[in-house]
Amino acid sequence: MDFRGKAALVTGGGTGIGRAVSLALAERGAAVAVNYSRSQAEAEETVREITARGGRAVAIRADVSVDAEVREMAAAAAEELGGLDFLVNNASITRHIPLDDLEAAEEGVWDELFAVNVKGMFYCARAAAPFLKRSGRGAIVNLGSIAGSTGLGSSLPYAVSKSAVHGLTRSLARALAPEIRVSCVAPGAVETRWWAGREERMRQLAGNLPLQRITTPEEVAELVVTLLGLESMTGRIVTIDGGQTM
Repeated sequence: MDFRGKAALVTGGGTGIGRAVSLALAERGAAVAVNYSRSQAEAEETVREITARGGRAVAIRADVSVDAEVREMAAAAAEELGGLDFLVNNASITRHIPLDDLEAAEEGVWDELFAVNVKGMFYCARAAAPFLKRSGRGAIVNLGSIAGSTGLGSSLPYAVSKSAVHGLTRSLARALAPEIRVSCVAPGAVETRWWAGREERMRQLAGNLPLQRITTPEEVAELVVTLLGLESMTGRIVTIDGGQTM
């Protein structure tokens, strides 16, 4: 897939899946705006890696839960890159709380997770939409999770927030059609820093999956990039989970 002449904004683009997506887009010729909130060093390293390979990239700081910062980020990315064709809504957070510990799912946890995982994705889509429409073939991919379908995950508020992301995807697909396509990738367990301190649990889970392996960030990135390029795809939630939910 050739994305030469295209420009993309990837939120949370310096680490994990976001980093893999940023690199995959750059490998296909796209210029990439790598967003970060706290991971400045990682975002700048991702930019250096892209430029070292002959690509074009810029790091832009913004907290996706703050609408004003998001609007500034989208405008800055479009100015730096000469427009925007793609948005990858990857930035997400979680809190690890046992699913049955309802008292630990405090108001602050709900507010924090929904501010980033749901409202943040909406803010980014809204801010990027005018630029994506100008491109003529704009596309958005949101990062959901199988937690949004199964109800299981690192915490109850996280699972519910990802279910909301799936619903947001369908609503945005209708609201932004026909100029902008909106899809969602829903990974299962992915080998990222979220497993830090829980590596043994990750290995045990891998052994119980039909494919007996955990998905890599690079595999998720390949799916994201594919969806960005499929001009007849919109409003769909596509799962990649090693067969966990089949």
